[in-house]
Amino acid sequence: MKGDRLLADSAITALAPVIWGSTYLVTTQLLPPDRPLLAAVVRALPAGLILLLFGRVLPTGVWWWRALVLGTLNIGAFFFLLFVAAYKLPGGVAALVGSVQPMVVLVLAALLLGDRVRLPHLVACLAASAGVALLVLKATAQLDLVGVLAALGGAVCMASGIVLTKRWQRPAGVNVLLFTGWQLTAGGIVLLPALFLLEGLPRSITGTNVLGFGYLVVFGSLFAYSVWFRGTDRVPAIGLSFLGFFSPIVATLLGLVFLGQTLSLLQLAGALVLIGSIVLVQLTPARPAVLPERELQRTTS
Repeated sequence: MKGDRLLADSAITALAPVIWGSTYLVTTQLLPPDRPLLAAVVRALPAGLILLLFGRVLPTGVWWWRALVLGTLNIGAFFFLLFVAAYKLPGGVAALVGSVQPMVVLVLAALLLGDRVRLPHLVACLAASAGVALLVLKATAQLDLVGVLAALGGAVCMASGIVLTKRWQRPAGVNVLLFTGWQLTAGGIVLLPALFLLEGLPRSITGTNVLGFGYLVVFGSLFAYSVWFRGTDRVPAIGLSFLGFFSPIVATLLGLVFLGQTLSLLQLAGALVLIGSIVLVQLTPARPAVLPERELQRTTS
């Protein structure tokens, strides 16, 4: 019964990376060209402010700096490094470097959450990297040191955000929507200086651009991040990180359907390997070696 519930929670949480997989298509087809930071800020800040407006509760105590840290890791720094990697590297190389994220989660979860490192998880990490390589990497891909470091930094940021969100958990009385609003707002504010200093604002916005921005705000942030942070309460950290692999799968499928791209047998094999690694991790839950922080507080109080 517990396993069925976990699988159901994993399936719901997977809706977030499935939606994020459409970001590339929306960005290239609907948004102003060469404005990644603008897209990131519009995606994060308005959605965060909307959730704060409805929740009308600001962080208190330690949650002022915790919300800033989580918002920076999960949203602000992650978005910035992701876009730097996108500019400096072919998409396949960026995705392949970013596939180290579950391995980073595995290590951090062992150190900070007490989760035991299990052999199926190690196997799944290696299989997932191979699957990403088959799915998106091309022989003509070139490396750029700055791009590789940015992709690694983005993976570490996201992995750290997942594990710290699991460790700290939501404060009592704060619902998922408000918790999401705190992080989106913090991440958007962190991105603002980079937007004005490095990119600036476009001279004009078209109706098509507004449609694209609206999609990113409503679906890419309000819905997807609310579902994602709900999952941090219910899905183990390593399982959560593997669900992110649905993004390159969906991006590849959308390119096939809407952009006339082709799918080779190797890419199909990569997608199947990725799906297999995701399923393996969801069916092999993490085993805590020690009680989480909240449970320790309960047992000692």
